[in-house]
Amino acid sequence: MTALLDRPTAAPARPRGPADARPAGRDPFIDLLRVAGMALIVLQHWTIPVLAYEDGRLTTGNALSTPGVWVVTWISQVMPLVFFAGGAANAISFGRSAKPAPLWLAVRLRRLAWPLLPLAAVWIPLPHVLLSLGVPAQPLGVGAQLTGQLLWFLAVYLIAVTITPYALRLHERYGWRVPVALSAGAVLTDVVRFSSGVDALGYVNVVFVWLAVHQLGFFYAGGRLRHPWLLAAGGFGAAALLVAQGPYPGSMIGLPGAEVSNMAPPTLAMLAVGLGQIGLATLLRPALVRLAPARLLDWASPRIMTVYLWHMPALFAVTGVVVVLLGVDTPRPGSVLWFLGWPIWFGLLCLVLWPLLKGFARFETPPALPFGAAGWRGTLTAAGLVGAGVLTLTVGGFAPGGGPFLAVFALLGGLLLTVPRART
Repeated sequence: MTALLDRPTAAPARPRGPADARPAGRDPFIDLLRVAGMALIVLQHWTIPVLAYEDGRLTTGNALSTPGVWVVTWISQVMPLVFFAGGAANAISFGRSAKPAPLWLAVRLRRLAWPLLPLAAVWIPLPHVLLSLGVPAQPLGVGAQLTGQLLWFLAVYLIAVTITPYALRLHERYGWRVPVALSAGAVLTDVVRFSSGVDALGYVNVVFVWLAVHQLGFFYAGGRLRHPWLLAAGGFGAAALLVAQGPYPGSMIGLPGAEVSNMAPPTLAMLAVGLGQIGLATLLRPALVRLAPARLLDWASPRIMTVYLWHMPALFAVTGVVVVLLGVDTPRPGSVLWFLGWPIWFGLLCLVLWPLLKGFARFETPPALPFGAAGWRGTLTAAGLVGAGVLTLTVGGFAPGGGPFLAVFALLGGLLLTVPRART
């Protein structure tokens, strides 16, 4: 691993990276990974559901459950690349910032939490309104639940952002030993999980797996991610061995009826595929940056969070009309009707998402309020409240009840802790 990750010599609080040659701009490779990753996430969420409605119940299948198609997920499951890009972006942002670490974190908290408020403002009353209009309860519950579950990424990413200043210090002191230790934690977690038969123990890997790929982003930010072809070959090779000889399924996306998921909770196989993806993407970086449409990246980058939060509500809106109201089930995946109907389906989804994007993208920029005294106690309390709110929505969704209200109160509490308190 030392051949892949060189120990840095620069100061941890101000790492230098490829973007330092463009001090007033951004690293196009990181923007490309974020935008392309989001595009693939949306494409999958809009394409793979197999939907049918009968006797008041909406059933959901997965097109990737088709035999042999699982190999596609080794590229299309882009969450490892998203966390890797997030690690690089956090390292570069923290390195360029003249703000103290608690204030830097407070700025990131506002940017993560603020776009959630309009989502909650729509989805807390929406189920009650639609139920009163006669919308069937079961499909409405599916939509409300899944809209919240999608926020798991923000809950984990919030942990990564919060520990970034400390993780950078570990990166400076121990270098490659940090991701190796996190990987060892993922190995131990899976051993305990599968030997005990208690799948819930695997959720410890939410920390080990996603923070390991986030930590690799620091090496890219410092220009010290060496020999990416070794990382690609080693990662994909290890994943193939784990799938062939271990208890891991081939798909990197959870499938209905599968006894084991590589995603929920994440497994060592997911980490191995993530390493392979990072190596492959870094190996192709020159060509990818050269071919990347700069104007599209500049337009899409400030709208990524909005697309992530609202693409599933767009899917539920189209499903409600086409599948539930009109009774048109999605065709069998791979059939002629599926291929013929997909452009129409995709066009309808884009048509619904566009006004949502126009209306809610403005919330990606928090209001220009002053920040309070940036101390670790208050900032970590704010991070804890925001995290509790996001986790509550992840577990319970926006189903009618007190959970969404408690989540919003926690989010607001965390945001309020970032502003100055009135003096008495």
